[in-house]
Amino acid sequence: MNIINFTPISAFVGGVIIGLAVILFFVGNGRLAGVSGIVNNALVSKQNRTDNFLFIIGLVLGPIFYVFFTKIDITFLITSSLPTIIAAGFLVGIGTKIGRGCTSGHGICGISLLSARSIIATIIFMITAIITVKLTG
Repeated sequence: MNIINFTPISAFVGGVIIGLAVILFFVGNGRLAGVSGIVNNALVSKQNRTDNFLFIIGLVLGPIFYVFFTKIDITFLITSSLPTIIAAGFLVGIGTKIGRGCTSGHGICGISLLSARSIIATIIFMITAIITVKLTG
């Protein structure tokens, strides 16, 4: 089943909001808004722990508020297998540690800083995602 979800206006608006959030986070904290780094710092580091936890809470509550206030049903399908979800989370954590960042850190912040490492990492992320979708879809 092929579902085409072409929404250029909402994608553009979402991209602008993400970009503004990254700028606001950087101006307010002097740090890049890479989610894996923020989660790592929230769990490991003693510095900026409150800021990091607030950022993570915002990531969780943002979509909940969006659905509540817009009354738009966001339907998606993931596995309900707890072992699969735990294994996937563990693998993502290892991958972000090896890659020294995640898609938000490299793809949004790193590319905007013209970091060659981030550009290469993002290209690899995208190629891997495309291959995964083609193999599993």
